[in-house]
Amino acid sequence: EVEKIRIKITSLGLTESRITADETIQQLFVECKLNSFIAEETPLSLPKPTGGQRIHYNYSTVINVDKEDNHAQREYLKSVLLKPDLPADSLKFTVVSDPPEDEQDLECEDIGFAYVSLKEIFQKQRDIIEQDIDVLDSQDARTVIGKLTVTVEALNALRSVHEECRNE
Repeated sequence: EVEKIRIKITSLGLTESRITADETIQQLFVECKLNSFIAEETPLSLPKPTGGQRIHYNYSTVINVDKEDNHAQREYLKSVLLKPDLPADSLKFTVVSDPPEDEQDLECEDIGFAYVSLKEIFQKQRDIIEQDIDVLDSQDARTVIGKLTVTVEALNALRSVHEECRNE
């Protein structure tokens, strides 16, 4: 029960930016990445939201981090807790533009990134439940292009890993 990280991508809203203005960006999906070994994406691409609207993915996934079967994930979580300078202590959400059916020559394009720090969840001893996180422009990390509503339940798994570190 404890050894899981639960992730939910609820919805996405965009602020006025180059993204909303760009006609070639029509359908969006969201990818979620933990370090290098896990990438999940919403099965649906949804039409880009306009003026203050949100698109709803309501997509949930679970990352297992039990000792028996998911050693690499667990070791990674240990490193998040033990190495204060580890830059990759975050879940990374990428908003991706899915080219329309009739534009097959266009590539999927990363348009924005959002992050949830696992270390911060542990430090604050608080999961993130239906929280809006900033989506930063992939071409300019200082520009917020929208908000992604996510849930990340990782505290129990992190506590369990922390306990194990203490006992080793």
